[in-house]
Amino acid sequence: GDQLTFPLMLAVGTAVIGSLQFGYNTGVINAPQKIIEAFYNETWNDRYKDNIQKTTMTTLWSLSVAIFSVGGIIGSFSVGLFVNRFGRRNSMLMANVLAFIAAALMGFSKMGASWEMLITGRFVVGLYSGLSTGFVPMYVGEVAPTALRGALGTLHQLGIVIGILMAQVHMYSGRFCSFSHHLGVSPYLCAVYCIPSISPHHPVFISVNKCFHVPLVLKKLRGMTDVSADMQEMKEESRQMMREKKVTIPELFRSPLYRQPIAIAIMLQLSQQLSGINAVFYYSTKIFEKAGVQQPVYATIGAGVVNTAFTVVSLFVVERVGRRSLHLLGLLGMAGSAVLMTIALALLEKYDWMSYMSIVAIFAFVAFFEIGPGPIPWFIVAELFSQGPRPSAFAVAGFSNWTANFIVGMCFQYVEELCGPYVFIIFTIFLLCFFVFTYFKVPETKGRTFDEISAGFRQTASGAEKHSPEELNSLGADSQL
Repeated sequence: GDQLTFPLMLAVGTAVIGSLQFGYNTGVINAPQKIIEAFYNETWNDRYKDNIQKTTMTTLWSLSVAIFSVGGIIGSFSVGLFVNRFGRRNSMLMANVLAFIAAALMGFSKMGASWEMLITGRFVVGLYSGLSTGFVPMYVGEVAPTALRGALGTLHQLGIVIGILMAQVHMYSGRFCSFSHHLGVSPYLCAVYCIPSISPHHPVFISVNKCFHVPLVLKKLRGMTDVSADMQEMKEESRQMMREKKVTIPELFRSPLYRQPIAIAIMLQLSQQLSGINAVFYYSTKIFEKAGVQQPVYATIGAGVVNTAFTVVSLFVVERVGRRSLHLLGLLGMAGSAVLMTIALALLEKYDWMSYMSIVAIFAFVAFFEIGPGPIPWFIVAELFSQGPRPSAFAVAGFSNWTANFIVGMCFQYVEELCGPYVFIIFTIFLLCFFVFTYFKVPETKGRTFDEISAGFRQTASGAEKHSPEELNSLGADSQL
C-alpha cells in the first residue's frame, strides 16, 4: 500500500517549492553579469560622479555571487537550532519570511539605487536557501513511506533544477527582461510559495506528542487503511527518540556510533560540489562562448533541459537500482565526461568540430550528475541517521555542501586562468576519489527502514570498539543487539 496520495503529494510539493527558489537563485546569477555590472556602474556614477574602477567592480560582482553561498553556509548550519526548537513545519514557515524579505530587498534595489540592498538581498536569499536545503529533504524523508523515500527525496533536486531552468529561460525571454526579474527571487515565485505554506492541509508533522492523531495523518498521507506497519516503525523511532536525546554536532564526531554515517554524509555532499558541476553551471555560458558556439544562450538552456530530464530519470530508477549504484554510475560517467571536455577544449584551436564535442561532453556531464551525485546526497542524510542526531547531521552535511560550493565558486576563475582547458582534470581526480570512497564505504539504503540502516552502523561501531551494553544503550542503540 505504498502509493502516492494527494495529501502526501501536497505536503511534499509544498516543501519542494523551497528547492525551486534555491535553484532559481543559483541559476539567476549565471547570465545577467553584464546587466548587474551596468547597474553597479550607474549607481556608483550617481553617487560619486565618477566611473567605477575595474577592481572595485570585480570585487562587488564576486561579492554578489559569493555572499549567496555565505548566507547558505550560515543558514545550513542553523538547521538543527530551528528544527529542534520550532519543529519541522514551523521552521519551513519561518524560512518563507526570509524569502519575502529578500525579494523586497532585491526588487527595490533599483528604486533605492543601492547596490548594498542587492548584495544584502543575495545574502538573505542564501540564508533562506541554506535553511531550505536542510528542512526540505529532512521533512520529505520523514513523511515519505519507505518504498518511496528515494523517489520523493529526488524531488528536492528536481525542484532545484527546474528553478535553475526557469531562471535561464526567464533571463533570455525578452518579455521578462525588466530589471527586478534579473535579480534573484522573482516576485510571483515568492507569492506562489506563500499560498501552500499557509494552507490548513499542511500535514501535521508526526512527532511523539501527536501520537493520537498519527494514524489519521498517516492514513491521509499514505492513503491506506492499514497503517500498522508504519505505525510500528514510528513507534520504534519514537521509542528511540525518548531514549535518544537530541545529539549535538560535537557528539556526532565523538561518538563511534555516528562517526561512520557522518563521514559518509560529508563525503557525499563534497562529491556533489567538488564534482565541478557548479563550475559548469556558473560558467557554462563562458565555456560555450570559448567553444565558439554560435548561440551559447541556447546551449546553456539546453544544459538546463538535460539537467531536468535526467533528474526525472533518477526519480524513476532510484527505488529500483538503489542509491549506491546510481551514485557510482554518476561519478564514473562525470569523470569520463570531464576527460572528454578537457580533450575537446584543448583541441578547439585545431579542429572546429570539437566545439560540438564540448557541448556533448557538458550535456553528458550534467546528465550523469543528475543520475546520482545531484539528488542522492541530500536525501541519504535522512536515511543514515535516526531522529535524535538527524537535525545536527543535516546541519553538518549542509555546512559541508555550502562551504565546498563557496570554495569552488571563489577559486574556479583563478584556477581556470592558470590551467586553461585542463581545469577539468582536477575535477576528474576528485570524481575518481569519491568513486573509490563510495565503493568501499557507502551502504545501500534502498528499501530499508531507518532502524535497519542505523542497526547496520551500530554493528560496525560495536565491531570496531567493544562497548558494554549500557554504553551502547546510552548512545541510543538497541540493547537487543
